[in-house]
Amino acid sequence: MASALLQFLTPAPVNLSPDYDGTEYRWKFITIRPAFFKNEPYFVAAILFFVIFYFWGKRANERRVNKWFLTHLPLLESQFSRPVPPGGSLIRDGNSDWFNYSTGRRAVSSLHTTFTLRPRHDLLQWVYQFGRGLVELDYKVTDAVELDFTFSPSAASSSVPDCVWAVIAKDEMRSIRSRRWDLTFTKTNDQPSLPPALTVMSEFADVTTNLLKPLGTLDLTRVLSDPAVLKYFRSISVTDQPRARPSAPLPQSQRKKHLILELSLPPTSDAAATLPLVQAAFQLVDAIAGEGKATGLRGGLAAQLRPETKNKLKKYREVLEKEISEEAKREQREEEEEKRLAAKRKAEEERLSKLSAAEQKKAMDREKKRAMRKNQTRMKAR
Repeated sequence: MASALLQFLTPAPVNLSPDYDGTEYRWKFITIRPAFFKNEPYFVAAILFFVIFYFWGKRANERRVNKWFLTHLPLLESQFSRPVPPGGSLIRDGNSDWFNYSTGRRAVSSLHTTFTLRPRHDLLQWVYQFGRGLVELDYKVTDAVELDFTFSPSAASSSVPDCVWAVIAKDEMRSIRSRRWDLTFTKTNDQPSLPPALTVMSEFADVTTNLLKPLGTLDLTRVLSDPAVLKYFRSISVTDQPRARPSAPLPQSQRKKHLILELSLPPTSDAAATLPLVQAAFQLVDAIAGEGKATGLRGGLAAQLRPETKNKLKKYREVLEKEISEEAKREQREEEEEKRLAAKRKAEEERLSKLSAAEQKKAMDREKKRAMRKNQTRMKAR
């Protein structure tokens, strides 16, 4: 059996007969006859293709991210005292994700800029995404950049109200609802002042009225109506809630308010197209916080809302916090009950292990009878 297996695994001997009349290369004791290589050229070509595809995709992503960042860097430098990390460059995580952290500005604690690009360097993922896009009509993968402004504690406590509001591109509605729990607070409605491709998600119309009206040098509806800008716009949102539903009420020290701008990353040839949107985001931050040159929101957005709107926002959050607290307590009770039952089972197993075989059998029979009686009682109750 072993000899037959070895014969099957042993490759056929190389034909080095003198009758070979094809191309031959010799170097010292090495002889290469290309005619004998039938599948190897395809393997080598596939490996070379993978390597070339990897470096092409890696370089393409680098160019796109760096071009956008360098184009917008002067704006960041004019807004922040520390526009980039101490190293002076983007933080890289693989070949499709980059990050930047900016700080040192009024009304804003920090700005996190996140780039998420298609895996152009990974042929298998590229093929998977392409194939999935053909099967699932609502599946869309794009190069994206997100700017997450975190309001400073002073602005968040005095000028920025507890509310959730957003302007969303309609083709992003399905995906954004699945990844943004906070936007489930809102109702969707179209605004005549915005392009038909956009919709507003707001808890109350009062918030929308104040944010879409001209605010000094800022006219958000005009910026969003520019076709050159609109094709890269995905969403802009103001929120006081986390993106994912918390498992327990958040302590006050962990509660933060954000303005989040989501864009499709433009190609290198059009990197400056999103500058007006980013500039508008800075102006909107100042308007909401009651800072800067933007007028019309003196005292910030919180001062402009009607008292009944503020009361409704506050009441809804109190109810929500109570629900989350009750959920957390219920889950805690269930976990404690599971631990108690597990400890009881373990103690019973330890007790049975110390008994003789006959006593163990009697104990198991008693347990079976007890289980049967419980089942009969349940059936009668039905």
